[in-house]
Amino acid sequence: MSEKLALKLSNNVEELERITAAVEALAEQEDWPPAFTFRVNLVLEEFGINIINYGHSESSQDFEITLTSEVDTLVIEFSDEGQPFNPLEDAAPPDTGANLEDRPIGGLGLFLVREMTEQMHYRRENSKNHSTMVMRKTE
Repeated sequence: MSEKLALKLSNNVEELERITAAVEALAEQEDWPPAFTFRVNLVLEEFGINIINYGHSESSQDFEITLTSEVDTLVIEFSDEGQPFNPLEDAAPPDTGANLEDRPIGGLGLFLVREMTEQMHYRRENSKNHSTMVMRKTE
């Protein structure tokens, strides 16, 4: 049986606390391993902060997150009406081989999301970005 959590969030960083609280409650209810819960929160924070900071050029708009928890996997979907952005193609890969002092600040969030998820998909539909990530429930 699957458990579903859906959140509609306003476009501000204070909403990250609400996301974390909801994930912590779901993790406790389903007895997720702590390391998995940490990874889920990190993925949600990194992806959410990108939507909040870069997704909307004009007025503040809401975005949605849906988590579907299956036996062995968690499916995360972000949906927003921001400007079109395919995180699989539009994000420049960071230079992870450069010295720390030579790297620009930022730019690792989507890299971390891709590294921590088993699958990632994007589609633009009905003037919305839909980004879906699949995570395996392991330590």
